Amino acid sequence: MGWGAWLREQVYPRSGIRRAVLYVIYRMRRLPDQPHRVARGVFAGSLIGFLPLPGMQFLAAWGAARLIRGNVLAALLATFNTNPLTTPFFAVLAMSLGHWIMGIEKPLSAEYIGMAFANAGADLWYNIKAAFGPAHAQWEGLIQFWHEIYVPYFIGALGPGIVLSAVGYFVTIPLVEAYQKARAAKASERSERRISLRKALAEAAARVAHRDRPGAADAPPPGEAGSKAPD
Repeated sequence: MGWGAWLREQVYPRSGIRRAVLYVIYRMRRLPDQPHRVARGVFAGSLIGFLPLPGMQFLAAWGAARLIRGNVLAALLATFNTNPLTTPFFAVLAMSLGHWIMGIEKPLSAEYIGMAFANAGADLWYNIKAAFGPAHAQWEGLIQFWHEIYVPYFIGALGPGIVLSAVGYFVTIPLVEAYQKARAAKASERSERRISLRKALAEAAARVAHRDRPGAADAPPPGEAGSKAPD
């Protein structure tokens, strides 16, 4: 899959968002672990998914799951709770809440956010070139981005992220428990069927062997001997 196809898949999966969500839930229910450990992993991964940690979400989810003794695979799967379609709305909500908590009075318009990203990107590229030349590094745009965009986003995302992840935690436990019980019941039913089938095959094989023995015509087949009272 090329980069273009990969980006399209991240924005809108070919199978549809609903099918992708159901697939993640299906994989979580089938995890061979205790329900509360799976739920802890979901909480850790979901919270990390809401935080602005580009390129580090899998690593952070792995560490968070290990820290709270949750299922690591569930944590990695739960990081897919955000996607390019929902992230912009949550980001604006988180930055607005973060600005309010930190007392920052800046208009969260598309122009303001875009300018902050552009200035930070320009400073980053300029500093990379300055490392190999005589120019001095510039940090104004990066500092502005850090204090007015990234930190407010991170702080503002914690509250909603914890609440939504807690909801995921409490929803996951009964889902996993119900699936594991249903799966155990099916496994027990299949085991009983296999035992009955083996018993029937053994009895049939015993009857065939009995008929093939000399003088077996006057003797009752296996399983029926002693069933009739003597004259």
